[in-house]
Amino acid sequence: HEKHITLALRKRGYESFLPTYVKSHRDSKHFDVPLFPGYVFCRLEAAKPLAVITIPGVFSIVGNGRVPEPIPEQEMSGIRQTLEMGLIACPWPYVEPGQEICLESGPLRGLRGLVISSRDAKWVVVSIHLLQRSIAVKVERESFSESSIKVRVPAASILSGNVQAVTESPRIHP
Repeated sequence: HEKHITLALRKRGYESFLPTYVKSHRDSKHFDVPLFPGYVFCRLEAAKPLAVITIPGVFSIVGNGRVPEPIPEQEMSGIRQTLEMGLIACPWPYVEPGQEICLESGPLRGLRGLVISSRDAKWVVVSIHLLQRSIAVKVERESFSESSIKVRVPAASILSGNVQAVTESPRIHP
């Protein structure tokens, strides 16, 4: 369970981050559920993963083979920023790197992401490319324009940083 792993990481002195959203059920119950099910984010030294991997429930550290792979700080700050602003976010199918916009105004000014349109709203999709997972954040149309900065992001781009994704053990359903 992601929440237990997050608490265990914090008890061991690690900075951890579990982005969540509120999911409503038909019976009007509301639950905080992970935006990236099965993943907890943790800042750790890649050369010393043993203290993290031995936490009960941790399955692995996301990376390239046995080497943990850092998640670009720009991607993590995009996720944090959307949640800190209290904006509505939800899981979204992964979107490949490509054309992005940069929000020019509003509380998320400077956030980069892909714009997705729906019947009644505009959403910006922010991705964690290493995990091939994304979230969508509802934004006001006035926050960006057609002249917004557009950047081509190579599929293999990795920026400096040391935030790692920790996967939980797969759940076994009876």
